[in-house]
Amino acid sequence: MSFTIQSLSSADVPLMHGLLTMFGKAFEDEHSYGAARPGKAYLERLLGGDSFIALVALRDDSVVGGIAAYELQKFEQERSEIYIYDLAVDEAHRRCGIATALILELKKIAAARGAYVIYVQADLVDPPAIALYTKLGVREDVLHFDIAVDGNDKRDR
Repeated sequence: MSFTIQSLSSADVPLMHGLLTMFGKAFEDEHSYGAARPGKAYLERLLGGDSFIALVALRDDSVVGGIAAYELQKFEQERSEIYIYDLAVDEAHRRCGIATALILELKKIAAARGAYVIYVQADLVDPPAIALYTKLGVREDVLHFDIAVDGNDKRDR
């Protein structure tokens, strides 16, 4: 299956909408990825900024996979790390090397930016993600905690 990988810029708001739609379907959470989408100006600023990285896998001009990642500038040394926030591939296009290709492209971007590591978290109930990340990286068992900002536990939403 043929596909291309493209890094999104501020001129690619329509592709960002395609990525959001694909994430909503892939994660079975169309409400979170579609109900309160940011406006064009917000997405242009996000895509044009230095800290956000969005990559899409395109097949016939349709978004079939993608990564949303953040570059985090470190304070203890002059370096950064890249956090993969979301990575997904449309169900009909899985097992074709798209996720691996997206991560390999992100590695090139990370190296060009001087990042020393890319990290991602995976849910224990997601064996395909765990298998992918195990193939490409070193597993660290950590605990993740959500700390509510407004006094409401996000799990209640």
